[in-house]
Amino acid sequence: MARIYMIDDDREVLDINMKYLQGCGYEVSGTDNPKSGLQALKKNGADIVILDVMMPGMDGFELCRQLREFSDVPVIFLTGKSNEDDKINALMLGGDDYILKPYSLKELRVRIDVILRRIMNIAQKDTSQKVSQTADSSLNGRSGDSILCIGKLKIDRIGHKVYFDGEEIIFTNREYDVFVYMAENPDRTITFKELGEKVFGTYLDSDRQGIMVIVSRFRKKMKDNIEFSNMIETVWSKGYKFISK
Repeated sequence: MARIYMIDDDREVLDINMKYLQGCGYEVSGTDNPKSGLQALKKNGADIVILDVMMPGMDGFELCRQLREFSDVPVIFLTGKSNEDDKINALMLGGDDYILKPYSLKELRVRIDVILRRIMNIAQKDTSQKVSQTADSSLNGRSGDSILCIGKLKIDRIGHKVYFDGEEIIFTNREYDVFVYMAENPDRTITFKELGEKVFGTYLDSDRQGIMVIVSRFRKKMKDNIEFSNMIETVWSKGYKFISK
């Protein structure tokens, strides 16, 4: 049973959302206090967080920023702010989805289900890969394809680590998954749809901006090394190309 944690200073909205999602079979808890909610997440964790943006004391953006210091849990923002800059800010901070108020409870549930399916697909893929690599190792006395090397780039698939010229580049789980898929499919155009379907398990038109934000985040981590940053090429309106030569 998936564990959902909700933070919203509007107690009535919070109670309605929690009651509905509990009726859908989720394990739901939450609070109308952002600071105590952050502490609860640090202590107990969750499978997904539903986060209001406009809250006194600590808004949703700041809460998400602090949450990302210790957790990569998926975050869905709920907000009445339709400004595009706010949406981009939410995604840049590590949010996974952004739902404008007013919204239907059915829509909220569907958005939650889509993200949870993505997590499950990624977990199953990782498990299958590790089982396969363990089998290869026992049969061949080596780690099989656990290490991917492209020039100065080295990807440790088992450790989920990326190195360039001996220096580790710290990626979040989503950044790592997108980057590795690109590296495994070099020198061809990888569309937004392909990235969504292959990496996350599903693709909606609204996912395109989220993918762009993920790539933008890990590009910032690459910018200090021209040789490294030049590995990712934008294919206008289509997607990206990983340059291996």
